[in-house]
Amino acid sequence: MLKKIDIYIIKKYLKTFFFTILLITMVAVVIDFSEKVEKFLNQSISFNEIVFDYYVNFIPWINGLLWPLFALIAVIFFTSRMAKDSEIISILASGVSYYRLLVPYLVAASFLASLLWVGNNYIIPRSTKIKANFENEYIWRGNKKTLNENVHMRIGPDEKIFVRYFRLRDSTMIDFRLETFEDGELRRLLKAKRLKYDNSSGRWTMKDYMVRTFDGMKETLDSESGEELDTLLNFTPEEFIRFANQMEMMTSPEIMRYVEDQNSKGLQNPKKFMVEYHRRNADPFTIIILTVIGVSLASRKVRGGLGLNLALGLLLGSIFVLISKFSTSFAFSQTLTPMLGIWIPNMVFAVVAIVLLTRAQK
Repeated sequence: MLKKIDIYIIKKYLKTFFFTILLITMVAVVIDFSEKVEKFLNQSISFNEIVFDYYVNFIPWINGLLWPLFALIAVIFFTSRMAKDSEIISILASGVSYYRLLVPYLVAASFLASLLWVGNNYIIPRSTKIKANFENEYIWRGNKKTLNENVHMRIGPDEKIFVRYFRLRDSTMIDFRLETFEDGELRRLLKAKRLKYDNSSGRWTMKDYMVRTFDGMKETLDSESGEELDTLLNFTPEEFIRFANQMEMMTSPEIMRYVEDQNSKGLQNPKKFMVEYHRRNADPFTIIILTVIGVSLASRKVRGGLGLNLALGLLLGSIFVLISKFSTSFAFSQTLTPMLGIWIPNMVFAVVAIVLLTRAQK
């Protein structure tokens, strides 16, 4: 059961954290606005669109990146002040063990970690999608790409399509070909002069189509060839649209459904999607680990006080970011699995936290 001193520390932690993140968010918004103000002025964008379509969704995105690091800074800041005012010494002198002192810190850190986990997996991806659509429309037009000419794509373990031209505006394809293989050999070839997608039914309408079957060197024109046919195919027009960092715009359940769909088609498991999925689950634990490190650094009076503790905290935070970048790059290059690549920084800093905690309690 939490005591008054626990509530006191939890309040200090949360107040310091949210005040810090509020200041940093304001700075980030001002910097981002100063970089994009000319593009805003050159486009026919209303004030409401800039505020509600972009910056309301920019704030969750930037916060999702900053929370772990600023949890460390917040802990160091208010704990150093408590140590300077001899509050930590008084608590320990009253018979409270060092590990018991960690309880309110861990409670507050777990609360923040839970908020970040929900945000990373469900809220931030939806806001990022709105932000990305705004950027694609007005700022970074190269972020969205449509595959529209001479497209080759696998839609199953033994099926491949070719489209000479795809028009996104009305979901129409010209010169479509579907190849079906068996044991590595072509068994069936479907050709259509025109293919159009019906959004309401999810079916494709073929125009001037023909089907050929193959048995070794023997080729047969199938009787089901004709002028028009409504059919279901294992792909949709959305699969011809590519966004930069598309995985950031998908909730975690959507990422897993996408990966399962790619696996069912016999395609290579998309590494970057799994890296993003594991990052969302690892970041909340980073808050807890960095909180323990912050308490261990700041709970003792040292010469240099708050300034030295903040410098050490920023140094450790920078090292954490550096290790994260390297391990993520190894995950993308398939040197490490996505899960291992993302969790290595947490594992390394968990060891650092244990070492610092052991040293601090002596």
